Amino acid sequence: MNLLITGGAGFIGSNFIPYILEQYEDIHVINLDKLTYAGSMNNLQEVENHPRHTFVQGEICDRELVEDLFENHQIDCVIHFAAESHVDNSIKNPAAFVETNVLGTFILLEVARKFWMDDVSSYKPGFQHAKFHQISTDEVYGTLGAEGYFTEETPYAPNSPYSASKASSDMLVRSYYHTYGMDVVTTNCSNNFGPKQHNEKLIPTIIQKALALESIPIYGDGQNVRDWLYVLDHCRAIEKVFFEGKSGETYLIGGHNEKTNVEIAETICEILDEVKPLEKNEAVSSYKSLIKFVQNRPGHDFRYAIDDRKFQVEFGEPKISDFKECLFKTIQYYIEK
Repeated sequence: MNLLITGGAGFIGSNFIPYILEQYEDIHVINLDKLTYAGSMNNLQEVENHPRHTFVQGEICDRELVEDLFENHQIDCVIHFAAESHVDNSIKNPAAFVETNVLGTFILLEVARKFWMDDVSSYKPGFQHAKFHQISTDEVYGTLGAEGYFTEETPYAPNSPYSASKASSDMLVRSYYHTYGMDVVTTNCSNNFGPKQHNEKLIPTIIQKALALESIPIYGDGQNVRDWLYVLDHCRAIEKVFFEGKSGETYLIGGHNEKTNVEIAETICEILDEVKPLEKNEAVSSYKSLIKFVQNRPGHDFRYAIDDRKFQVEFGEPKISDFKECLFKTIQYYIEK
């Protein structure tokens, strides 16, 4: 299999590539990444010299480059991680999100369709197994109140330019199944955490602000709720859906770890108090005293939570790692970094 992974130098992609190469000896990964601020070759050190990993610096909006990759590497499957993904940045510069997340996804789909297929629902010889896997987010569903869960049947209701651009790309993927008969699957995951995540995201921000003894900014009153999914648990779920998911279907992937933002900050501070205790002469006695509430983000969704029964019925109980143990590993990664 010649597997094109987009955004493979980013957080989730760079965790997925070493995992999938270790699991399968017949997969050659072609890793296309623009290396924006959110992607780094440091994330790919484990596979830097791997004989079945080919890195290509470039962007998914470069149609000529994407066509050349399909032709030169005979790409027969795509897992599409590449995306602008930070909500705050999408508020400041929505155009970049529309370009990458919408136009980029369209270009990938269209190049794949023309390379793999010769007519509607008709694949060229040798490409009958070709598949396009869209990696998306639970944010496309909008916000929940104190109760209830997102399911695959929840109507899309994005509330930020980021989530709107992801919703648009999901709809394009859906259309290529219904119009052209392309074999596609989509997974919508909850908030990921773990090693290699960019500093701008919530958990790395909390850790690094605490280590620097700077104020830890928490939006509003800190009561916004997210469901947290350890990145390697997500990788295992992606693997299941990629190989066994039904064409045209969407699968929600959750972490079963609902936490308020202030809970996350307090738990990180408690772990840091244990593993990197403050000196007696420091200005603060506990990392928790660094937590500061700041003005809420515009359109800040209150709560995300996922009902993943469809995944469980089709693939079995997902592996869910111990949250605090994984948070500890994540903190150790950033301390060493």
